[in-house]
Amino acid sequence: MSYVRWVVGAMSALAFSGSLLLSPTVSVAQSPAAPSSDTVVLLPDTNPAPGNNPQTKPGEFAKKGPWKIGMSHYGLAGSTHTYQTAHEAEYEVSKHPEINQYLFRSADLSAAKQAADIEDLIAQKVDVLIVAPLTPSSASAGIKKARAAGIPVIVYLGKVNTDDYTTDIQGDDYFFGKVMAEYLIKKLNGKGNVWMLRGVPGHPIDDDRHRGAMDAFKAAPGIKVVADQYANWLYDDSKKVCESLYLSNPKVDGIWTDGANMSMGCEDVFKQFGTKVPPITGEANNGWLRRWKDDKLSSIAPICPPGLSAAAVKAAVALLEGKPLYHHYVNRPEPITDATLTKYFRPDLSDGFWLPTALPEAKLHQYYALK
Repeated sequence: MSYVRWVVGAMSALAFSGSLLLSPTVSVAQSPAAPSSDTVVLLPDTNPAPGNNPQTKPGEFAKKGPWKIGMSHYGLAGSTHTYQTAHEAEYEVSKHPEINQYLFRSADLSAAKQAADIEDLIAQKVDVLIVAPLTPSSASAGIKKARAAGIPVIVYLGKVNTDDYTTDIQGDDYFFGKVMAEYLIKKLNGKGNVWMLRGVPGHPIDDDRHRGAMDAFKAAPGIKVVADQYANWLYDDSKKVCESLYLSNPKVDGIWTDGANMSMGCEDVFKQFGTKVPPITGEANNGWLRRWKDDKLSSIAPICPPGLSAAAVKAAVALLEGKPLYHHYVNRPEPITDATLTKYFRPDLSDGFWLPTALPEAKLHQYYALK
């Protein structure tokens, strides 16, 4: 793709070596509004949010190409999910020859670096700024500055504490966390001890998922949350946490985790001690689906599509083409269950692959083929 210049911040690993996939955050009590005939389709299961949700004016951000698009991502560290978001965005960029520069920055889980990255992208005079925020405050000042400079801003995979962005595309993480808790409540007949493993402290995705879960657990007085700890969405961290919890008190009836890597780390602790794995929540990660199937686990897997990044690129193109967009979009797929597990699981692809995807088969096998 000679017309795409992909400038990666500190993560040159995004040369995409192969074994390389939110996480989003709008809490919605109502179902998203059904799209009208003139609605831009950004991603399946993604619709304008209900309630007060204004649109941009037709032609408001229209601009002739070639275009320069900048993306500030909270960090390509730890989870293969974040790498797949980068793959999905890059592929979407490749479909638009009008984009002759795509400037990508990874904040490496540093709020200070994200602020600096956004300042740099504004200085580069990008035509659209796309932001996946680390925390609600890490990108807010930069978003305000971009809008003051006339640059439209698209936010995805996390909330910010400003309303100055042009549009945001978020998963319903409150729903994500709540359905996992409701699954455990039903599986345990409303009674038992539960461990909770959380993601990155302060990340809005984790906060919303945890809040949804706690609201469900509070409505089930027989459920007792006996541990509530962070494991940073990482396998190694979750294994250490679960091992410590198990050695302190192995009596646990269900495990709520808001990330598949943590689910896998925790399962391995039970395998290590030769103990049956209790019902445990997961995520739409191929590695977790493989374990679920092969180890005959009791699980549920909500979906945070890596293609939210591609939806953000589509939104950028729509704005520059002069198409109106809503201020808020919500992605809310149905979670994977025992009944749909085989529909999603890809035995021919590696554990690092996340579902669903818009990547073509050739790309999937390039990045995620089993070795």
